[in-house]
Amino acid sequence: MVLPANLSRDVGAHSCSAQDGQGEAGPPRPRRPPAFYSSVFAQIEEVGWGQLVSATGDDGVSCLTFRVVDEQRRQHSLEITLPMNYPACPPSIAADVPYLPKLQWSKSSRLKDVLCQFQEHLKVLQDYWSTMDGIDKALWVVDTTKPTYAMSHRRIALGDDCYILLHVDTHKPNSLPECRFLGTDGKLERLIKNWRKNRKRWSAHRKFHENLATVLDFALPQPPSVSIKDDQQADCGICYATHLPVDDELGTQSGCAADYKCENPSCSRAFHSVCLRDWLRTITTTRQSFDVLFGNCPYCSEPVAVKGTDS
Repeated sequence: MVLPANLSRDVGAHSCSAQDGQGEAGPPRPRRPPAFYSSVFAQIEEVGWGQLVSATGDDGVSCLTFRVVDEQRRQHSLEITLPMNYPACPPSIAADVPYLPKLQWSKSSRLKDVLCQFQEHLKVLQDYWSTMDGIDKALWVVDTTKPTYAMSHRRIALGDDCYILLHVDTHKPNSLPECRFLGTDGKLERLIKNWRKNRKRWSAHRKFHENLATVLDFALPQPPSVSIKDDQQADCGICYATHLPVDDELGTQSGCAADYKCENPSCSRAFHSVCLRDWLRTITTTRQSFDVLFGNCPYCSEPVAVKGTDS
């Protein structure tokens, strides 16, 4: 068994280093009894040294971080801080979760009991995290920072510079969330009206993004395509197909892959120029100059331009 570099089973070494510091200015720091260290080492042994990520603190073992894996193979870090009068008093814990469990503790409790209680807490949060994962995959999340396991809110792009800020109930993740609409009042008016009118149609038996589309009565934009390798093809953001059908009416575009990409780096959505051209022609704000159509990306509203014909 190999111990982390900053840990030692030689209790005397801890005692010597503490004595060496007595000559420094200020009152001496409280010392833990030698039995504390041997007890902590034994308790780490019970948990498994392989789960220990780090051991820090003034004495090298007062703050322990363990790796914990939940049922869906998500990895979590649990930080356990041991007070001076441990184990008479319970440790404090910190983790990237929306809320922490209330530890059940007695003088005979050990570190393994803390990890077991945390594991049970993670089981309770599985539905919540599955819901948040579904939101991140199916909807266009535009939060400025990468979502953490503790975050219960998401900002969703609705197009035309409109957004909805959702706060998901961590205890009932499939219930109707709290929301706030962001954007131009004129563009949001219909969405807000639909939300108020249709909120009772929210069903705990449907997926979150399906519920949101139902309540808003609105086709939610999909998240932008992830970066693709040169030898891969992106699906068109309008027809959702990789290639156009093989059809003589499409002329040189017959069977072609997506050949237009939004220049907005945060969008980069791919389109067939034929699909984008047809879509722009249905939008009243589209302008045409000579043989070029000028409009806005259907996903991020940034300016786009495409030739009006294939010739």
